[in-house]
Formats: sequence, structure tokens, C-alpha cells
Amino acid sequence: MSYLKFRADHLFDGNRLLDDQFVLITDKEGIILDIVSNEKAGDEVQTFRGILTPGLVNCHCHLELSHLKNIIPPHTGLIEFLCSVVTKREASSDYHPDDPVGRDSHGGAYEDPSFKKMQAIIAAEKEMYDGGIVAVGDIGNTADTADIKNNSKIRWQNFVEVLSFTDEKADENIEHFKKVAEVFEIQNPVTIGSTFKNKDRTSLVPHAPYSISPKTFEWINTLTQNQIISIHNQEHPAEDELYKTGGGEYLKLFKIFGIDKSPFPVTGKSSIRSMLPHFNNGQTIFLVHNTFMQEEDVKWANDYASATGLKLIYCLCINANLYIENKVPPVIMLMRNNCSIVLGTDSYSSNWQLSIAKEMEAIHKNFPDIPIETILQWATINGAKALQWDNELGSFEKGMKPGITLINNDFSASIKLV
Repeated sequence: MSYLKFRADHLFDGNRLLDDQFVLITDKEGIILDIVSNEKAGDEVQTFRGILTPGLVNCHCHLELSHLKNIIPPHTGLIEFLCSVVTKREASSDYHPDDPVGRDSHGGAYEDPSFKKMQAIIAAEKEMYDGGIVAVGDIGNTADTADIKNNSKIRWQNFVEVLSFTDEKADENIEHFKKVAEVFEIQNPVTIGSTFKNKDRTSLVPHAPYSISPKTFEWINTLTQNQIISIHNQEHPAEDELYKTGGGEYLKLFKIFGIDKSPFPVTGKSSIRSMLPHFNNGQTIFLVHNTFMQEEDVKWANDYASATGLKLIYCLCINANLYIENKVPPVIMLMRNNCSIVLGTDSYSSNWQLSIAKEMEAIHKNFPDIPIETILQWATINGAKALQWDNELGSFEKGMKPGITLINNDFSASIKLV
């Protein structure tokens, strides 16, 4: 048998951060055989500067928005950002399919916007793969990424994101997004817990409390029993205001969709206390961003989940929070309440790169007292467990094939080794 041997300044096995006196041994396919002391490793050990880790897990991304890179400027604030995404995500052109780089009415060159969008998706997928990301929880309102994912070496949890503001349109909208989900399921048949790459998963998920009507929530609850779903949570104080009073800055967003006033019931409660009771069907729910989540809401949500058989995962996308609001999430508070924490990059509409290493760098910079070992756990084993792929990914357990990633000691970059 051929062996591969790896040594670096540090070796993180998914749980523990070891020093440079340990060597990781795999077979030539990357299956983990052992971790041994340097003295027992023998010859032909590849030595690197940095941290060797299992492949990284990106629990929140929007691959289909990759064409918005550098389109929306930083620090616009969330409401303005959302309005920009809605109005700019679909490019327009006088494109003709027989002439992908053709001529407009003035004789100037133009490109097919769908071609440019696909090229951006291809580049973003490659960036994540080259950076050592092995699994992604990916949001999509369309099936634009299906072909790329079908040929990708990354494992995908497809979150087909539903938008449905009113009960009157709930049935129609659910049927539309079910058809989107079917595209992914045809190309990648759904098998929960599968260890095979071509068995990516797909589930319908709500976009956010400010875009899902009560009936639509009930539909999603029914359709996602025991599945993994996600929802954008409390990214802005206006989200709570919407449910508490029926007013606030989200009314500006609604006007783009021709809605003059809030279509949601005024509950007098925060958005998560108004939204989460719609779910009681054994789901694992990724709460994404949580930038303005209050501690009393965290305590309430954790208690509700425990009582109803839900599992809550708190996904941090700190660079997106800095990009949009120039704010950081309440990381220490979430840790204090024993929340299960994972990391995501969000999309190129709201980030400078799609790098889990850079997410770790930003967390370490803003919260220097958090142990490095803990941050590495969020980026590897926690993500693998949350996506229910820890039987193969997230740690250097014998017999597993989690990928091997090398991260700079300062988290400034990462590359895939195996």
C-alpha cells in the first residue's frame, strides 16, 4: 500500500489542536489511516507551514448570486442591500442565443448575461474547492447551479429558498419551488445520510421571517419532516419591529414587490418567537446571521427546540455582517448559551471572497479570546455534524475521507492538499 504522510506546525484532527510532533498518515486516496508521533512516522513525510485540518465546511452560501461580486458596495445597511439584490440579481441584455458575444442596437459588443452568470458560478465553486471546502449548505431560489453541482467534487446540501409573502399565493409559490427542488433531486437523488458524493440533499426552506406568510410556513413544516432547513434570522432590528408593530424599514422592501403594508400578523413578539412555533416536525434548523439576536430570544429558542424535538444550529457569517452592516454577531453570547455554532461565507453579493479561512480570521480578529481550537471545530466537525455528514467528513477519524486542508497560521488563506 502507498502511504501519504503530512506534518505541519499544527495538526487539527477535528477536535484537538496538536503540535508539530504528530504526523497524519493516509492511503493514496486520502483515506485516514492514523495519526502517529514524528518518531514513528518514518521517511517521506511532507512538511508544511500552517495548520493541517480536515476539509472545511461552509454551512451558508448563495452560489447562484456569484455574478453579483463587486456589484453591491459594502456598508449599505441590510434594507438597502436587500433592495439591491432584488433589483440587480437578474441582468438584462439584448442577447441572442446564436451570438453569445454579439452586437447591441448601436453596434457595440455585449455578452449573454446567463453565460456571465454561469461563468461566475463556475469560478466561485472552484474557489471554494481550491480553498479546501468539502461541503456546502447552499441557498438557491432557482436551479441555476444544478449542473455545476452535479459535476462538483464538493458535497451539497441544497436549500431551495421559498419566498411567499401572502397566504393567498402560498399554494402557488410552494408548487413553483417544489419544481425547482425536483431539478436538483433528479440530478442528485435524495438519500439522507448517504456517504456517496452523488447523493447530495435538497430541502425546501423559508427565506426569512419577513418574506414567508403563515400558511407558507405551515407548508414548509409539513414538507420537511426530519430534514435540514435554514432561515435568515434577525439580521436587522427592523425584523423584530415588523412583527411587534407592523411597521419599520422592511416596508421599503415590500414596495418593490407591490405590497403597500406588512402582510404579516402583528404578534407583539420578536420575529423568532413569531416564526419558530410554525416548526414542530423534527427539523434541524440553521439560524443564519443572528446579528441582532438578543439573549432572551436565544434562551427562548433553545428551550422551545428542546421541548419540541427541533435542533437549532447557529450559523455565523461574520464577513457578510461586516460587509453589509459593519457589525459583528453576538458570538460570545451564543457561546455562553451553549449554542451549536458553525460557519458560512454567505454570497459574493455580500462578501469579498468565499473562504472559510477568512471567516475564521475575522472571528479571531474580533474575538481574540476565543480559543483557536474552538474556531477550527466550528469550521470542520461542527459543520459536518450539523449537515449530518460527520460519518465521513469533519475529522481525521480512521477510515474516513474528509479531505485535507492547509490553513495559514494566521488564517489568511487556505488550500486543498487532498
